[in-house]
Amino acid sequence: MTPRLQEKYQQEVRPALHELLGRDNRLALPRLEKIVVSMGVGTAIQEKKHLETAVAALREITGQKPIITLARKSVAAFRLREGMPIGCKVTLRRARMWEFLDRLVAIVLPRVRDFRGINQHAFDGQGNYSLGLSEQLVFPELNPDKYTRPQGMNITLVTTTSSDRESFELLSRLGMPFKREESAAA
Repeated sequence: MTPRLQEKYQQEVRPALHELLGRDNRLALPRLEKIVVSMGVGTAIQEKKHLETAVAALREITGQKPIITLARKSVAAFRLREGMPIGCKVTLRRARMWEFLDRLVAIVLPRVRDFRGINQHAFDGQGNYSLGLSEQLVFPELNPDKYTRPQGMNITLVTTTSSDRESFELLSRLGMPFKREESAAA
């Protein structure tokens, strides 16, 4: 079964981008390539259980086993040594990517406290968009009794285009709730 957002991309968004950008080749149109969800667990240096909890939460959120990320260099001020486990990440592609984006847009972002839209200037100059969530409990899959410690996460949407403008058009047509620009006169 094809995910709902993937069908929307194929039937509505891709033809609209074809009209807007004027490209005949459908492979030249911008599309979502992957979504990377990562959690940095700085307290894992003192307490290993915090990293295990973050890995379990990320597994429940994404439906995929996360890999544990290791420190690349030593920092004496943080008591951090090269090779110590300090986080976890998951790379989502294909159907899982579309399902995750659908849940993110329709369920998770509206549950964020005082949510007024996401920043439309958070593109990296290469067409990729990153956003951060300060707490993982906005995902309805997680049991608040099991995950009592607040843990943030970063979500990066990687597109095939290198233009921020084209990527913005793609994501906004897929339903990403961007903040509207306030007019200078107001």
